[in-house]
Amino acid sequence: MTAPFLHINGIRKTYGDVVATDHVELTIAEGEFMTFLGPSGSGKSTTLYILAGFQDPTAGDIRLRGRSILQTPSHKRNIGMVFQRYTLFPHLSVGENVAFPLRVRRMGQAEVTEKVKRALKLVRLDGFEDRMPARMSGGQQQRVALARALVYDPPVLLMDEPLSALDKKLREEIQHEIRRIHQETGVTILYVTHDQEEALRLSDRIAIFNRGKIEQVGTGPELYAGPATHFVADFIGDSAFLAGELDGIAGDQAGLRFADGTRVAGIPLHGAGRQGQAAELMLRPERVELTLEPGPQGRSLPVVVEDMTFLGNNTTVSARTGWGAALTVRLNFGHPLSAGLTRGDRLHIRWSPEAAHAFVKG
Repeated sequence: MTAPFLHINGIRKTYGDVVATDHVELTIAEGEFMTFLGPSGSGKSTTLYILAGFQDPTAGDIRLRGRSILQTPSHKRNIGMVFQRYTLFPHLSVGENVAFPLRVRRMGQAEVTEKVKRALKLVRLDGFEDRMPARMSGGQQQRVALARALVYDPPVLLMDEPLSALDKKLREEIQHEIRRIHQETGVTILYVTHDQEEALRLSDRIAIFNRGKIEQVGTGPELYAGPATHFVADFIGDSAFLAGELDGIAGDQAGLRFADGTRVAGIPLHGAGRQGQAAELMLRPERVELTLEPGPQGRSLPVVVEDMTFLGNNTTVSARTGWGAALTVRLNFGHPLSAGLTRGDRLHIRWSPEAAHAFVKG
């Protein structure tokens, strides 16, 4: 059997009693864009730094093309790295900044010149060789940092929240450039961010980190439509969680009963549960339908409209259930109900079988 291109094998990192990563296990294919997504302190950057060789793991291994790299010093791993701050040498020109890793490798001047020119063209900074970093915008400086990380053709490129210092418009522009560069070069990218929209926009697959562990790995659509845990459901997309108790379990589906006696049924259940156990129904605002009449039995709830907010392409409707739980519904522009809604309207929400999830509490 062929060894995986990159295998993070049971990586654990502790600082005294503090566990930063807890047996992180992940396989990355060659040429893949893999994003580590999670809140601050979830272990995603620690895992990246261990891969880069900036930190040593307490346990576990990292294998690149079947060979462990843990005993290889960071500067000999031939792995590119782009940081949140641009870390450019202020006294060197753009060309010299990009050439730096090539000079460390003692390449000849002709090869250095050619590689620098090619790298700057890749990030669309042709002709900027003589510019000093201080005379460049933040977005341009990050492009220089990207060119420097790619100039020696590393098999793996690591990026640690590289766009968090940029404003939204510029961040989206550089995201597009990173995606283009990945497609043009085929380099394997491991990208760290806490921004779910950024992860969804860039990634082939996403690893969701929480408290030092990976909760789930999948494509954006897989994580959105089929969250394996409450944390993933809450972290990817917008969700309402309606607290109730399990009332009837049949295989991997369950019913829930709420405080006012309202009951739903046929909900995919995540986690082993028992009758009467506390659980939550998860509904996404764009995957439920607001209607005048109730939907199919078990997949519908009566609600009272509390507020409406027009947002251009949709109207967000704030509503409450009969027992007082808050939720939102998004109506696309032109929806028949959006124009005539008023506060206090009594309507119903309904959903298709695959659009709801139940999560056991505790």
